[in-house]
Amino acid sequence: LCAIYNHYIEHTTITFDEQSLQPEAFALQIEHVSQRYPWLVIEEKGQVLGYAYASEWGSRSAFRYTVASSIYLHPEAPKRKGMGEMLYRALLSQLADRGFCRVIAAIAVPNEGSVALHKKLGFSQAGYFHAMGYKFQRWIDVIYLELPLASGNSRV
Repeated sequence: LCAIYNHYIEHTTITFDEQSLQPEAFALQIEHVSQRYPWLVIEEKGQVLGYAYASEWGSRSAFRYTVASSIYLHPEAPKRKGMGEMLYRALLSQLADRGFCRVIAAIAVPNEGSVALHKKLGFSQAGYFHAMGYKFQRWIDVIYLELPLASGNSRV
């Protein structure tokens, strides 16, 4: 999992992290996030192909029913096989089952594949922010997408 994320740190603007993570630090992040939110992994024949997870969207208590979501697929995972959609649908289902009401995705753009996946799953644009991050000697815009979950009143 850490190697997948480090690929995106080192070679893309998909994440705004700029320094590779050590596996130990990444494991601690998974442990911390998993205490409250789902962290799902997709494998095939023993090889990790990607992961998706939810995390805190805002630190104030009134945001407790809203989560941020993230998905990362192995850069060599087969494209257009539905793995990302399957993984994300499982994440959204678990979030709804846990009583969360809204999912926010912040996507560094351009990233047509991620935007298309989110829109296919029912996310709609909630905002667009210019020059939010600076990486690889250029400014990066961010699109915010949101998805209301059909969980009604929260049970979190």
